[in-house]
Amino acid sequence: MKSKFLNINKIVLSVAVLALVGCTNLDEKVIDEVLGSEIADPEAALAAAYSQLGEGTFVDHGSVFALQEYSTDEALLPTRGSDWGDGGKWRAMHEFSWDANSDVVKTTWNQLNFGITKSLTAISSASKSGGANKALFLAEAKGLLAYYTYTTIDLFGQAPYRDPDNINAPIQIRKAETTIDDLIKEVEGLIPNLADIKTQNTHAGRFTKQAAYALLADMYLNRAVLKNKTAGDFNFLEQAVNGGGTDMDKVIEYSNLLINNPNFSLESNYFHNFDINNDTSKEMIFTIVQKKIANSDKGSDNDLAYMSMERIQKPSPDNRGTNASCITPEFYYSWDGNHNDPRFQRTYQYEDGTWFRNDGTDVSVPSTSKVEGTGKPWFHFNRGLQVGQQYGPKILSNGNFDLTADGRIKVYKLFTEKNTTLAADFTPELNFDNPSEAVFTQAQINRGVRNFKFEFDPGYGNNGTSGMDVPLYRLGTIYMMRAEAYFRNGNVGAALADVNRLRTSRTNDALKGNAPGVALASLDANTLLKESGFELYWEMYRRKALIRFKKFDQAGTAKPASQPYRRIFPIPQATIDASKDFTQNSGY
Repeated sequence: MKSKFLNINKIVLSVAVLALVGCTNLDEKVIDEVLGSEIADPEAALAAAYSQLGEGTFVDHGSVFALQEYSTDEALLPTRGSDWGDGGKWRAMHEFSWDANSDVVKTTWNQLNFGITKSLTAISSASKSGGANKALFLAEAKGLLAYYTYTTIDLFGQAPYRDPDNINAPIQIRKAETTIDDLIKEVEGLIPNLADIKTQNTHAGRFTKQAAYALLADMYLNRAVLKNKTAGDFNFLEQAVNGGGTDMDKVIEYSNLLINNPNFSLESNYFHNFDINNDTSKEMIFTIVQKKIANSDKGSDNDLAYMSMERIQKPSPDNRGTNASCITPEFYYSWDGNHNDPRFQRTYQYEDGTWFRNDGTDVSVPSTSKVEGTGKPWFHFNRGLQVGQQYGPKILSNGNFDLTADGRIKVYKLFTEKNTTLAADFTPELNFDNPSEAVFTQAQINRGVRNFKFEFDPGYGNNGTSGMDVPLYRLGTIYMMRAEAYFRNGNVGAALADVNRLRTSRTNDALKGNAPGVALASLDANTLLKESGFELYWEMYRRKALIRFKKFDQAGTAKPASQPYRRIFPIPQATIDASKDFTQNSGY
């Protein structure tokens, strides 16, 4: 039987989702009170569990992204004039002043708990079904549960669980130090019942065998940290859970299964992995499908592109950025001597050959590129890290782009929207008046290099939906994991080979002669961490890497030196107040 679930991104899930959310409002309740109403259709229950990946959880800047990136050198959301104050909740993530009442911490915890609850409901529903796809759906639901739980114990040190086959079962609290081994065993046990990617109508948006391999490599890479996250040192060479070599041997083993799989290959255009049409990328192993669902905005978000773009930067007459997120000087200057790396920046070329150089030499670009659904002109900004004076289109009083007599989009030097005499000139230095607080005056709002890694989708509003699938695991991630495992195993030559494979497989745009990245001659721990940042910046990977490399606690721009307990976030106070099952993490 061909399952209607096999095209999950086209199913409207509102009934299933509302049923679960209505019974599991984690602002007021925890899952010991109710697992969630049973859903007879296992496909709808499983689709709801998938949908939660994109219900802000991993696609909005204010949830998992905020905890994994705003707490590091890769991303910062300062207060800019009168914008983005919000009681200091965004700055707190970088200033390390969050606590158990933090809105961002609470939101992330709740969303991950929704994912756990929906996965448990999907497991229960699949277990009770008798369909031909029972074993497959059950394995996928358990894989999603493992992914949500792994993310939760990584961020919070503990996660809730309850037997999905017993609605009266007591809640269990899974602690990171013991749960990591259990999760590894559980995911390894799922592999026989999971589909290989591109079989049984699966794709990167489904939890396949290959998604399991990627998750296992990730869990083994971080196993030593999860077993004692506040430790001064980590034993990365501990014997693996099943005794088959060390943790790093298992990272290499599972990485090999992906790197040697002919379904995957590295993209020469690095930024294609983050294009609106990135579902055609050959790197995608496990993603959040964001293609437009008919009559629904569920599971889709444009934040990864929108948040870093200035308000005056307009991809279409109907869209603009919001002048929020940037990167720190520390991360920007880590690229010194490497600006020709194809992952640093890419210049856009229009179909008629026009380049948008963004350097003051541009006069106009074609208006032949159109926004789907509106038919209005689409102005394509360059990709990667954007520094210096910015250029782009202007909007006339009639709401349209200013065009030349022959219908091309005029390109202007841009000035900030709220201070029209202040040039939109992005500077690497942030220079806060109070070095410990990420606060700018209105005259300082253009400070900070911006990240245009992800393509802005102008089809659905400023920070609305996006057609870009969000990669959770892609082939570049796996190469970087394997390089680190080789390095920690003492095989520096193999680690260097993987790093150089990533560097030289990427090529620049034609304006730079399609030149490939340059190979390194040597590799040490500091260089390896820099290379991790070059390949994986803004992909919700940095916090884990900084902890493994013992850099997370160090002082930085608007960040004080911090204590090891900050490597784990607090359980929200509302949860502690509502349930006797949870205990607060040490330090909070």
